[in-house]
Amino acid sequence: MKKDALLTEEKTLDPQDWSALNELGHRMLDDLFHYLETVRQRAVYTKPPTAAIASTEEALPEMPQDAAAVYKDFFSNVLPYNTNNIHPRFWAWVQGGGTPFGMLADMLASGMNANVSIGDNMPMHVEKQVINWSKEIMGFPATASGLLLSGASLANITALVVARHFANREIKTKGLQAVRGPLTIYGSSETHNCVLKGVEVIGIGSDHFRKVPVDENYRIRIDILKRMLIEDRAAGYIPFCIVGNAGTVNTGAIDPLDELAAIARKEKLWLHVDGAFGAIPRLLPEFADRLKGLELADSLSFDFHKWMYVNYEAACVLIRDPQLHREAFASAVNYLTLHERGLSAGPDSLNNYGMELSRGFKALKIWMSLKHHGLESYRALIRQNLQQAQYLAELIQLRPGLELMAPVPLNIVCFRYDPGHCTDKELNALNREILMRLHEQGIAAPSYTVLNGRYAIRAAITNHRSRFVDFELLVNEIVRIGNELTQSS
Repeated sequence: MKKDALLTEEKTLDPQDWSALNELGHRMLDDLFHYLETVRQRAVYTKPPTAAIASTEEALPEMPQDAAAVYKDFFSNVLPYNTNNIHPRFWAWVQGGGTPFGMLADMLASGMNANVSIGDNMPMHVEKQVINWSKEIMGFPATASGLLLSGASLANITALVVARHFANREIKTKGLQAVRGPLTIYGSSETHNCVLKGVEVIGIGSDHFRKVPVDENYRIRIDILKRMLIEDRAAGYIPFCIVGNAGTVNTGAIDPLDELAAIARKEKLWLHVDGAFGAIPRLLPEFADRLKGLELADSLSFDFHKWMYVNYEAACVLIRDPQLHREAFASAVNYLTLHERGLSAGPDSLNNYGMELSRGFKALKIWMSLKHHGLESYRALIRQNLQQAQYLAELIQLRPGLELMAPVPLNIVCFRYDPGHCTDKELNALNREILMRLHEQGIAAPSYTVLNGRYAIRAAITNHRSRFVDFELLVNEIVRIGNELTQSS
């Protein structure tokens, strides 16, 4: 076939009319800015209607569709029924609300389409700077290593792999059969489920995660931990890691990290701290005592997309020993060998420090956000959320019919509606119904948990858009719905 004939068949996914796509892109940007600016005017939650769900059941498209039509489908059927964690009264689970500037940074990163894993390019250096800033924020030594990941789940798994390598370097090549006995890992009964998943994924097995009971403040019992270590060693188990919690997901409890660090050093164990959201207040000088010992951990995980309000997804793991970190993941392959010059030169490949070879440029939105807002802005907002949590707790304690169900050491408030004449079983069902109606009526979106068998409405406050009046509304509406339900029954 002649070259002229071949050229007529060449295709691309770039637009034939750049000006038309440019116009559509500006419209998308205008729409999203309006969407963010007017968020308070909309319901917190809107259930996706049947028509919107049906739109996702169309047949796989064989032929091209007009870009404007595709966007219209998104604008009509997807955007209005978002999770809506950008809303000022969204306090479900622990989710940050992102920022408009972060949205723009994500757009820039997507346009660059960088695979941030290897090579002499600026995205690699930007991630290195974000890691260095993270070490400074958390008090880790400048020599430590780190990596950006999708969330604390992968950050925790990454740390546990390094902890396993610390326990026995032969596991990497020979598997767990290289170990003389079963490895065991320790954390409080309030430890997040993603850590248990990590224990399963790295082959330790969830049966070998020792759930240490907690005290009345939901903090790990140090005395029981020490006893467990002695008993397990006597029974032939091999303890190798302790997991401390800097803010448990249920109540925001902070384990005594300095005491855990002392035990880990004495017993020659790895100390990992899950600081998914609760490590962030280390930015505040007044929080130094409550997070004392965080900087002594062998590894630390935390999320930027929670209490640093960075757009999803953006998390970090820090490892004190960079050589051990690299050893745990690196493997020599000829197609990833660094060169002296050219694109294949540059910093050490980031895939030597984690599982991913394909990695998006998530560092950019963190880098741009930190530069744009500065740490003082984050300190002010974190303090604001902490004050809001205390304010909500006070409103609950002052309001007849509401019961505070756990201490509020951080930014999580657990409570329930209690008219005073119901059993715990009845209260569980009643508060579950109150929560669902709060959501369905688009009023507010707290989430839930179960504390000692009792269902609790749970507000996790990592929202820079929330105002004190929003919490007054929450309390008033919960009492209103609760009264309606109890009076009608």
